[in-house]
Order: sequence, then structure tokens, then C-alpha cells
Amino acid sequence: MIRDKSIQAFLDELASKSATPGGGSAAAIMGAMSAALVSMVCNLTIGRRNYEAVEQELKTALTRSEDLRRRLSDMVRADVEAFDRVMGAYGMPKGTEREQQARSEAIQAALKAATEVPLDCARACAEIISLSKVVAEKGNRNAVSDAGVAVLAGYAALKSAALNVYVNTGAIRDEAFVATYVGELNRILEGADVSTEQIYQEVKSKL
Repeated sequence: MIRDKSIQAFLDELASKSATPGGGSAAAIMGAMSAALVSMVCNLTIGRRNYEAVEQELKTALTRSEDLRRRLSDMVRADVEAFDRVMGAYGMPKGTEREQQARSEAIQAALKAATEVPLDCARACAEIISLSKVVAEKGNRNAVSDAGVAVLAGYAALKSAALNVYVNTGAIRDEAFVATYVGELNRILEGADVSTEQIYQEVKSKL
């Protein structure tokens, strides 16, 4: 499984001629790293003197960040599987009119399924950005730079996932589906750049 490979093995595959893993898997990995950094700041805060007042909030944040880390790690493989399904559909025979129709329907179904993964990645990354704000403001001050890296990684993952939604929906003919998915994505993206910059500046002010 991709998620169980070494970092070097994953990077080697990412750099290879193979179409998978690609940008979607990279987005999921960046998101998972962001969640892991949020967890790190939580773990470095919980149980520490002078942080008793925020301990429960950080415990809640830790539970959520760990759930998101697991989800995003699973998305690495899910993205590969979704892309392989799309490629499989494009590789279907198209010699007859019936084959062409079947191929077209399979491509559209595969593209829709492939849109689910990056949109879910975007949802998760938006939540991580919010959790980054919590740990940047209330977490162990000695780990505040890690909170800053968390929000930047989360934002990069969010924008990367968005590109994968756009590239898939650009080839989908179902206008209602596209409007729904792109509409949700745009709502997720709204204000994320501003929030990320604010958190970054909050972190920077504490260094």
C-alpha cells in the first residue's frame, strides 16, 4: 500500500514516468502532514504547566486532527485508485457505436468518482486550517513555528486539491453535478487565503 511505503519510495514514484501517484496524492500527503503538525503542537501542550486552561480544548483539537490525518492518509491510495479507474475507462474499446457509448458513460462515471477524493481532501484541509489557528493561538509557544508550518501545508494542500477538482469537473458533462461540486469547493476556498495569512502573522509575531 502506498501509505505504508517509505518517504523515499513515495517520492521516487512521484518523480517517475508513472501517472500515479500524482498531484492528488501529493495534496493528501501535504494535508496529512499538516494534521500531524497540529497533533504535535497539541501533544507538546497537553499536560504542560501554564497551559491547564486550554488543555481540554487542545485535547479536542488533537482528537480531530488525528482523525483528519487518518482520513487524508487513506486518500493517497484512494486518489490513485480513482485515477486508475479514469485511465481504465479511457482505455476501453471504441470500435463500434455501442462501445463508444459504453466508454463515454464509463469515463463520465469515473470522472465523477475521481472528483469525490480531492473535494473530500479540500474539506479536510479547510478544517485543518481552523485547527491550526487554535494551536497557533493557544498551543505551546515553543512549538508555535510548527503551527505556522501546519497552516501553510494545509493551505497548500487545499489549493492543490482544488486544482484536482477543477481538472476533473472540466471534463464532466453533467452541468448540475459540476455546479454542485464546484460550488461547494468555492465555498470552502472562500476566505482560506485570508485566514492562512492571519494565522501566519500570528505565528510570526510570537517568534
